Amino acid sequence: MELKKNPKADISRNSGLFFVAGLALVMLITWRALEYKKYDDVANYDISQNVDDLLDEEVPMTEQIKTPPPPPPPVAPEIIEVVEDEADVPETIIEDSESNEDEVVAEVEEIEVAEIEEDLDIPFSVIEDVPVFPGCESEKGANALRACFQKMMYKHINKNFRYPEISQEMGVQGKVNVMFVIQKDGSIGNVRMRGPDKNLEGEAARIIGKLPKMTPGKQRGRAVRVPFSIPITFKLQ
Repeated sequence: MELKKNPKADISRNSGLFFVAGLALVMLITWRALEYKKYDDVANYDISQNVDDLLDEEVPMTEQIKTPPPPPPPVAPEIIEVVEDEADVPETIIEDSESNEDEVVAEVEEIEVAEIEEDLDIPFSVIEDVPVFPGCESEKGANALRACFQKMMYKHINKNFRYPEISQEMGVQGKVNVMFVIQKDGSIGNVRMRGPDKNLEGEAARIIGKLPKMTPGKQRGRAVRVPFSIPITFKLQ
């Protein structure tokens, strides 16, 4: 025979509800415990200031010290010494500088003005008397002398040309611009070079240094310095 339980007498049927209610109560208690704050007792402090005490404070009187004024400077005695002028000063006589008709005026000879020689540099292309390269003496006219000069220059370069070995090994080549001055005595001076390599510049200077002495150029019948420039090309075969 099976025992029948009364559904109203079953306690476990509301266990879920009791669990949720208990959990909510525990969470409420926990929240209140975390939010609980305790404040210290408020102490009453007297922050007012007694103004009367400050006003009653005695301010010490400062004594002003008066310094005596500096003594006046001593007065210099007014003594004037009279010096007798015993020396006789001769009177300067100013003579009249204007001439009259009775005076004889000496004749002035003509004054020769000495010409100051200046060192002038006249370009090769505009000089009146072109410098003469040895071997061009038979040429007539400025244009013919210029053409012969340049021809003899290239002939001299080809004759004395020597490619530096170190420049050949390094594969250096290029053009060296050489500038020099034909002096008033026909010698070569003030040699300057500009090129891609120092060895090539040195070879160009050596070639120009072997130039012969020339007949100097003249401007208005006077020997002058004549600048000249020429390129020397170094090219590997």
